[in-house]
Amino acid sequence: MPKRDYYDVLGATKGASAEELKKAYRTKAKELHPDRNSDNPEAEAQFKEVNEAYDVLKDADKKAAYDRYGHAAFEGGRGGGGGGAGNADFASAFSDVFEDLFGDFMGRGGQPGQGNRRRAQRGSDLRYNLRVSLEESFKGVQKTVTVPSSIACDTCHGTGAEGGAEPVTCPTCSGMGKVRAQQGFFTVERTCPTCQGAGQTIKNPCKICAGAGRIERERSLSVNIPAGVETGTRIRLAGEGEAGMRGGPAGDLYIFIETREHPIFQRDGVNLFCRVPVSLITAALGGEVEVPTIDGGKSRVKVPAGTQTGKQLRLRAKGMPALRGGGAGDMVVELAVETPVNLSKRQQELLREFEKLEAEDNNPEGSSFFAKVKGFWDGMKN
Repeated sequence: MPKRDYYDVLGATKGASAEELKKAYRTKAKELHPDRNSDNPEAEAQFKEVNEAYDVLKDADKKAAYDRYGHAAFEGGRGGGGGGAGNADFASAFSDVFEDLFGDFMGRGGQPGQGNRRRAQRGSDLRYNLRVSLEESFKGVQKTVTVPSSIACDTCHGTGAEGGAEPVTCPTCSGMGKVRAQQGFFTVERTCPTCQGAGQTIKNPCKICAGAGRIERERSLSVNIPAGVETGTRIRLAGEGEAGMRGGPAGDLYIFIETREHPIFQRDGVNLFCRVPVSLITAALGGEVEVPTIDGGKSRVKVPAGTQTGKQLRLRAKGMPALRGGGAGDMVVELAVETPVNLSKRQQELLREFEKLEAEDNNPEGSSFFAKVKGFWDGMKN
């Protein structure tokens, strides 16, 4: 059976450029790959035909010969594009675009020079949980934290080599950080076993850091906590994380804030809540009660006559400051009417006298409730 024209095999025109031929090859190779055409017995033969065509047309000399003489240019053992090329020719052509074709489902980008970027690795980010009091959150505070982390080795200046010498290009992978091996039908890439993907090796590793370029050490840092922070607030300190490998940039340090519970105030965003007990007499007759504020001051709050437990009074701008400006929240005072205990005999007598003088409108909520209860019971009887 006569061979098909190589340009037709790739779906390209005769005057196509090298980039256009490569693009056509990628499309055809992906379309006809045997792993994607298990139900097509002819896919493997077609796939090899595509690779044979591209192996000829990607080479400028072979392409010029083919354009002039056609398939006859490679008959009689004069070229490498015929059937005698075998797996070696396929591997040569296929390896050029292996990662482009399969990077999407093999998890590798395969961009040239990737090994060079592995030489200097960015350090890891660190997290530090910092607890502050509500008062500190209100005012803002400066805290000193001790962070265990990796820092650049002073002896080798972060290079990992004795005396600060520069690492040398890995002889196994020529600085690419990966090596290729032929396994049957495929050309497979693996991380270089000599440099572990770094692309470089160190002849005389630093004795202090053992070639890592960094050492473990605790550091004390001063952290400015702005007013208004609350639980969950995150503060980023750029470049204060773990040192990079072999001169790479340091990571970042993230301070996560947790606000401790307060014995008097409860926080809800920028607002504060304070539950204040008032005596039965003050609640009944009205009066004033003194309440604390988060800034350490005091405020007098008027208690209306006939106040019930749960009544809320609002003090404007007495809450927490907004983290990024915009004023302060409010402080909400919730009154709790306190029933007197440990009454003397005379106090009990006075309360019983008061009870005899009570009228229905003295306890409107109680009267309303028991009226509803009576209606409920009457309805159940009927």
